[in-house]
Amino acid sequence: MKDVIAAKPGPVGEVPEGWSKTKVAHIASIITGPFGTLLKASEYGGAEGVPLISVGEVREGFLRVTDETPTVSQSVTKRLPQYLLREGDVVFGRKGGVERSAIIKDFQAGWFLGSDGISIRLKDGYHRPFFGQAFRSGTVQSWLLQNASGTTMPSLNQAILGAVEIPFPNDPKEQEAIAEALSDADALIEGLERLIAKKRLIKQGAMQDLLTAKRRLPGFSGEWVDTPLGEIGPFVGGGTPSMARADFWKDGTIPWVSSSDIRIGELHSADRMITVDAVKGSSTRVVGPGSILFVTRSGILRRFQPVMINTVPVAINQDIKALLPRSSEYSAVYVFHAAVGAGDQILRDCMKTGTTVESIDLTALRRFCVSCPKERDEQDAIATVLTDIDAEIQALNTRLEKARQVKEGMMQNLLTGRIRLV
Repeated sequence: MKDVIAAKPGPVGEVPEGWSKTKVAHIASIITGPFGTLLKASEYGGAEGVPLISVGEVREGFLRVTDETPTVSQSVTKRLPQYLLREGDVVFGRKGGVERSAIIKDFQAGWFLGSDGISIRLKDGYHRPFFGQAFRSGTVQSWLLQNASGTTMPSLNQAILGAVEIPFPNDPKEQEAIAEALSDADALIEGLERLIAKKRLIKQGAMQDLLTAKRRLPGFSGEWVDTPLGEIGPFVGGGTPSMARADFWKDGTIPWVSSSDIRIGELHSADRMITVDAVKGSSTRVVGPGSILFVTRSGILRRFQPVMINTVPVAINQDIKALLPRSSEYSAVYVFHAAVGAGDQILRDCMKTGTTVESIDLTALRRFCVSCPKERDEQDAIATVLTDIDAEIQALNTRLEKARQVKEGMMQNLLTGRIRLV
């Protein structure tokens, strides 16, 4: 474990004693991906090809290669070897997310730099893992966003990237110590991300089995029935109180939810609070815990997935319909999970056609069937299993967010020399 000391201000200005600051152009070569006819779209593809790395593959510190990532053949890599990436290269996207960067790992060496990519190759004598981390510091990312060219979409070029100034400790051992500490933080984050992905797959499998009676929980053998959502309980809609009425919103106590507050099955903000008088004086509707919200208009293709209200009552606007399951016959949590599992099918079966605004047909939604055990105890048991998995995922997400915050704090301190490892 390295000792940690606070840095003393040094003669270089913004950097502490024992540190220097240099422009990227002085310590590295910068390569822009091939333009124009140098690499044609017809040359993409091939089972034996290597991934083509462009802006879409560059994430926050890592490369995300999917089935959609283009590849280039061996004939291309032989013809254009100058665009083959090496271990330790740092890759950016040239357009769009210009602040994102990733350092090339050993198994990624030999991948190909795409036309929308730009890479940095450090000269000998500089610790590549340290500088790979330095390019992800908040200071460097902010500078890139502020200085990138273009009004509608930020863009990088060699001149802009070469002008970035990077502070670094003069002692290679200190560079290595900082890189190791930040790499350990990255390893923790990556491990949590893998565990969350695994838990999500486990939940997906459990939903496919338990919500279809493919697998029964011990002690249950009763009948299942396909039940229309409209028979499970009534659907209610809401409205928008007057935004001009300050007395509707000042000192409000009831969260007001619109479609913009819902993203992929989660209630993200709902930070607008309305008063009891606003509810009485408008068409908005307050629904309590156990209500299941469906976005039925305004961007449903981007955010459609039911959301369950678990804690406090909320008021809803006209783009949302709330299902209120009859508690005597149906477990609201079970119905929620069943509706989530059927989300894609609901979109296919209930979308209105021939309209300019994407929306869900409420009549079709009421008729849409989910499979339910007749026995309420079995509904509750299945709901408990799925809710427990959700709780595990949420706990891991909380740990992940804390780990990211710790990493961000470490970067702010270690990559500026504010805190020294000696």
